[in-house]
Amino acid sequence: MTMRDLYLLVPLAPLAASVIVGLFGPKLGRSLSHWLCILGVAISFAASIAIVRDVHAGHLFNGDVYTWLASGSLRLAVGFLIDPLTATMLIIVTFVSLMVHIYTVGYMADDPGYTRFFSYISLFTFSMLMLVMSNNFMQLFFGWEAVGLVSYLLIGFWYERPTATYANLKAFLANRVGDFGFVLGIGLVLAYFGTLDYAPVFAKAGSMAGTTIAPWAGGAWSLMTAICICLFVGAMGKSAQVPLHVWLPDSMEGPTPISALIHAATMVTAGIFMVARMSPLFEWSETALSFVTVIGATTALFMAFLGIVQNDIKRVVAYSTLSQLGYMTVALGVSAYSAAIFHLMTHAFFKALLFLGAGSVIIAVHHEQDLRHMGGLRRYMPITYVTAVIGSLALAGIPPFAGFYSKDAIIEAVGLSHVGGHRYAYFAVMAGVFVTAFYSFRMLFLAFHGEERFHPHAAQQGAADPQGKHAQGEHAHDASSAAGAEPDAHVHDAGPPRESPWVVTVPLILLAIPSVFAGWAYVQPMLFGDWFGNSIFVREPHAVLGELKGEWQGPLAFALHSLATAPFWLAIAGIATAVYLYLVNPAMPARIAARFAAITTLLDNKYYFDRFNDWFFAGGARWLGNFASTYGDRTIIDGWVVNGSAKLVGIASRAFRRIQSGYVYHYAFMMILGVFGLLYWWGVR
Repeated sequence: MTMRDLYLLVPLAPLAASVIVGLFGPKLGRSLSHWLCILGVAISFAASIAIVRDVHAGHLFNGDVYTWLASGSLRLAVGFLIDPLTATMLIIVTFVSLMVHIYTVGYMADDPGYTRFFSYISLFTFSMLMLVMSNNFMQLFFGWEAVGLVSYLLIGFWYERPTATYANLKAFLANRVGDFGFVLGIGLVLAYFGTLDYAPVFAKAGSMAGTTIAPWAGGAWSLMTAICICLFVGAMGKSAQVPLHVWLPDSMEGPTPISALIHAATMVTAGIFMVARMSPLFEWSETALSFVTVIGATTALFMAFLGIVQNDIKRVVAYSTLSQLGYMTVALGVSAYSAAIFHLMTHAFFKALLFLGAGSVIIAVHHEQDLRHMGGLRRYMPITYVTAVIGSLALAGIPPFAGFYSKDAIIEAVGLSHVGGHRYAYFAVMAGVFVTAFYSFRMLFLAFHGEERFHPHAAQQGAADPQGKHAQGEHAHDASSAAGAEPDAHVHDAGPPRESPWVVTVPLILLAIPSVFAGWAYVQPMLFGDWFGNSIFVREPHAVLGELKGEWQGPLAFALHSLATAPFWLAIAGIATAVYLYLVNPAMPARIAARFAAITTLLDNKYYFDRFNDWFFAGGARWLGNFASTYGDRTIIDGWVVNGSAKLVGIASRAFRRIQSGYVYHYAFMMILGVFGLLYWWGVR
């Protein structure tokens, strides 16, 4: 088998499994269906390992495999760009997807849509693989839209629940807003570069840096700034950056496996990957880099604050994802693209671990998701507990866990940057360290430590109300997420919690391993070595990682040095605060919330983004629709055009009927008037 065959095998194996299971799943049966999908992703993972080895041996590939359309000089094709950046993404996507596939066997065991779910997640994997392997904007857009479409199907998987249909529609619409900018960016690339292939566009980027465009008379914009900001608007939607972040927390309405897949390795990472891939364009626009930096910093800090007040275990992890995506975006803005991808990789491991661990807890407590109804689970679920501790330490950035190396590298890079907004970004990422450590261990302590709060609540309601109708969310569409939101997943009989089956715990263990070692093992080659080769472009004035390289003395020295730096002690302070508030003095959080009621209300309402969107955008659209219906349709079209034309015909008919009297002298008189009229007209001429 040639390497070109392996390139094709990576996306086509999960696609073939998805199509077969999607069409014939009920006939094939559950066991054969899940083995087909697991085998498809496992083949992709094995092929990805071979591709990574081949790429780092110096064998790259950039070519087309199928011509889709040719019109004049424009040629649109399906092609692959296999370089170190692509190879890294292939490993991340296929490994996390494989773990999620295995986990799903246990988690969705009793769900009636079992085979349909496996078909969807395999299709989701195929879409993401096509996106990261693309060598042109057309294929990138295909993968971009495909992951959006399949996420719509997966978030609304339990379509009989109104909250699920609300959430998937919200995700779909929020992403369409971002995709509008994305399409404009691609259109500008085609209009000014004359091609959609990456290689010629990137090669001409430097020479086009001084080009300006005039969207309106008297206005002049930098072409590269316009292209990059439009492309990044697409990334804001897909990677859930403020203000297009509102869909991501509601995506928790989908089953836990898809929450892990969306948040860890697919969809939300697509925007980060896209900006890193477009580094030859972004490097020529200081304005675009500043814009990216400020948006990322805002997301990193303000979404972290929301994680503090969440009581739904999955929503805590969801807001954590938003914050960590902000860190990656800040890294992109300060041209530390390698650090962004490095954090994307480590985050994929520990975030998938935390989501799947949350799912394991949800199974154990009979599909209760409210942290206030858990507690003391560590003695019932030792494997889940240990893996959750590892994931929390990695997320908090404690050395030597994976998240420490990638997060600290980003903070150091921001500190050395001179791009516009870097001071604000540095404050945001530093403050985010404390907040992240605090909410991570708050979740851990509420779920696994303290008194047992699941008896008799969980056992009684888990049996009496398996559909989660006892939920007490703050808003109608949040209700089923607040408690008991996953009715159809694998349900144990009511009783004390117990450790999840091996198909759930094995993926947790396998994800915990890279969450521990991936940071120190790969920080040197990915940040200070030649891991990415020429796949990432950084201009000399922006080379902040190059400045750090001069001080690099190895992963151990990096970890030891951190013990004397502010980020480490901020993380320790966050953990210590969580220990005091939730283990030593558990009554204190309620008193703090009451003391700062205004801030608590603001955070509980998520800065009122949802209410503003409902009032301004949804309400404005409804008002516009009502206005168009009342005045446009009923008054103008029906009243004036349709009914008005009928009335005009009636009026004209009545007028003409008066002169059709039947008297000859009337007609003779009209003839005489006509003759005089003609004579007058001829005379005037």
